[in-house]
Amino acid sequence: MNTSEFLMIAGAIVPERPAIIFDGQTITFEGLAERVNRLANGLSGMGVGTGDRVATMQVNTNQCIEAYFAAAQLDAIYVPINFRAKTDELAQMLEIAQPTCLLLGERYLSLIPEGSVPPEAMIILDGEATGGHRGYDALLAESSPDQMHFPEAGDEDTTVIMFTAGTTGVPKGVMLTHDSFSSYLLATVEPADPEVEETNLITVPFYHIAGLQAALAAVYGGRTLVVMRQFEPGEWLRLAQENHANRAMLVPTMLKHLMEHPDFADYDLSSLSVITYGAAPMPLEVIREAIRRFPGARFINAFGQTETASTITMLPPDDHVLDGSPEEIETKLKRLTSIGKPLDDVEVEIVDEGGTPVAVGETGEIVARGSRMMAGYWQEESATRETMRGGWIYTGDLGYQDQDGYIFLSGRAKDFIKRGGEMISPEEVEQVLRSHPEVDDAAVIGVPDVEWGEEVRAVVVGRSDRVTEEQIIEFCRDKLAGYKRPRSVVFVGELPRNVMGKVLKRELREEYSYPVENRE
Repeated sequence: MNTSEFLMIAGAIVPERPAIIFDGQTITFEGLAERVNRLANGLSGMGVGTGDRVATMQVNTNQCIEAYFAAAQLDAIYVPINFRAKTDELAQMLEIAQPTCLLLGERYLSLIPEGSVPPEAMIILDGEATGGHRGYDALLAESSPDQMHFPEAGDEDTTVIMFTAGTTGVPKGVMLTHDSFSSYLLATVEPADPEVEETNLITVPFYHIAGLQAALAAVYGGRTLVVMRQFEPGEWLRLAQENHANRAMLVPTMLKHLMEHPDFADYDLSSLSVITYGAAPMPLEVIREAIRRFPGARFINAFGQTETASTITMLPPDDHVLDGSPEEIETKLKRLTSIGKPLDDVEVEIVDEGGTPVAVGETGEIVARGSRMMAGYWQEESATRETMRGGWIYTGDLGYQDQDGYIFLSGRAKDFIKRGGEMISPEEVEQVLRSHPEVDDAAVIGVPDVEWGEEVRAVVVGRSDRVTEEQIIEFCRDKLAGYKRPRSVVFVGELPRNVMGKVLKRELREEYSYPVENRE
């Protein structure tokens, strides 16, 4: 199914329903379709056609959604770019994508490398268009509101190139097809219904797969999408209350910051019925507290990555209901640290280095296959061959599956620490560290060691100045095997994270990978 049909279907069923609420303005589904037509006609006039790349660089706005559907209408390829990208990263992404046009916020103009995109091919989404650039509002105003272009792209044609940095920091363009999105949404979302109204508060950036999937799901489902430029706890609480939000997608750090907000208890959040979380490990104490403080909400843990077009496993609401016998509650608490079970439309296995499935309880790499996996990396054949083998996507995530089918993450394959021939999961050590009463956050990296090859170093955010390196190491003594125990601890004010809450271990390794001087 061509994704441009999502908007066409919703526009026909609920034309007068608000599609987007942003910055105090409301756009109906009918109005959104007209704005998409105008943009598509304007872009066509600029020479955008089949297979051309339409890039955006902006915080979340209604224009990002309009740009996606306009590109789809023209059979072009949408390329959302991380607005936090540094100049060198941006230069790489533009060089790889070679966009025909670039829609961007005025504040990012100075970051665009000279010569990478002609001035006349840049469309300013806000502010004044000067220096040969075009203005977004002016382009829409001078273009026809009628649909003049009808997409012909098939299910297997690429509709999005979404960049992922991976562990190396070198951006790779993940090619996602129309089927990558439609097969997932058709299986998990009910189409627009005049009798069913829902409001989805979105804070996840549209350049991330979770953000774009949430936007497309809202359009297809006829849901009203309340768009935040960027996450800010106080603003989120206000918007959730004012718009009676029913759904929200949050990463663990966002959920934690909401509950820590001093005015959290003053807001009426009773309308929230579904809270989806994911993109980074969820500390057990955070989700337990969230279950308690959002009593009317059902929680869903969704796990996936850009290469899998979002969710491949899910921990459903029932597994977040902490009642039953003491044994049942203990089981559910254990499952809360998992990523749930594979979805029905995806095959998921855990394999060894040779690609052979491992036994229950054994750690291996998580691989997945299904109709919605990526088509490959844009112009990166070798990287595609490395990730796509025998029809399977090798996610780079390590984990194990228990006897009931629940999958538990063990960390990234490239983050695993090899000490004296023993494999150490950073995530296992991090869970222990976070359980320390004086530890607010923690990450574990491997550092070079002459005797053991690598040693374990903990990078810790303490809750006070009272906690010491010796106390942290001693705390781990009874909870971890000797070879897994950190041999050194570095205290920091906060861990570097990306917008989705994932710890940037590459940055930690760059700064803290010096050898351990004093070992027990």
